[in-house]
Amino acid sequence: MNAPSIPSTLDFANKVVLVTGGTRGLGRGIADRFVEAGATVVVCGRKDPESSASGTTFFAADVRDSESVASLMAQINARFGRLDVLVNNAGGSPPADSATASANFTNAIIGLNLVAPLLCSQGAFSIMRNQDGGGAIVNIASVSGLRPSPNTAAYGAAKAGLVNLTETLAVEFAPSVRVNCLSAGLIITEQSHLFYGDADGIAAVGKTVPLGHMAEPHEIADVALFLASPLARYVSGANIVVHGGGELPAYMSAANT
Repeated sequence: MNAPSIPSTLDFANKVVLVTGGTRGLGRGIADRFVEAGATVVVCGRKDPESSASGTTFFAADVRDSESVASLMAQINARFGRLDVLVNNAGGSPPADSATASANFTNAIIGLNLVAPLLCSQGAFSIMRNQDGGGAIVNIASVSGLRPSPNTAAYGAAKAGLVNLTETLAVEFAPSVRVNCLSAGLIITEQSHLFYGDADGIAAVGKTVPLGHMAEPHEIADVALFLASPLARYVSGANIVVHGGGELPAYMSAANT
């Protein structure tokens, strides 16, 4: 699916944007869209990527580690002199049986999906609060945090916590910094096969979505652009659910009608 052009009202020229985990998957899609909107885009990850979105600057960082996050924010501030938007995108989880998942696994998943966004938000706020125009933080959550999350229990719980964290930081960081959340539905990425199987499986799952397909990364990214833009200047503490209408209730496939 080709991404439509960026509306002129979503102009991020002269804005500095950090997308955590922005080298692949949804994060790369978000980084691409901010670049198209004219932003100076920084992406980060633990290791140098094989490739990054064109027009982005990469800094190595482990967003689960407070010292690494502090170093990342210092580098951004030293190089660009400001940070206007933080997109807390880094996250995810492989499937794991809830009855046997180890404590180390659980701690790692919660650390990446909940603790890391808090650490990055704290670092971003230290910059944004002192600059003209303040800033905006967009947390990427998931429908897994809003409904049962079989085989990804820690992930779903962490994403539920991220929604609450969003609401709390929106109160504490106001009025200089807006904080919002985007709860994404089913998305086609490099990891889709882990959950949905081959191309036929992905297509079949997409047909269960009321809008008829799983989301392309740019369809989620455009909502992130809105939340970070002046169009959302009075939106803070919100959770926008972007899931194409949701998932069909189980009874619809089971009923004999």
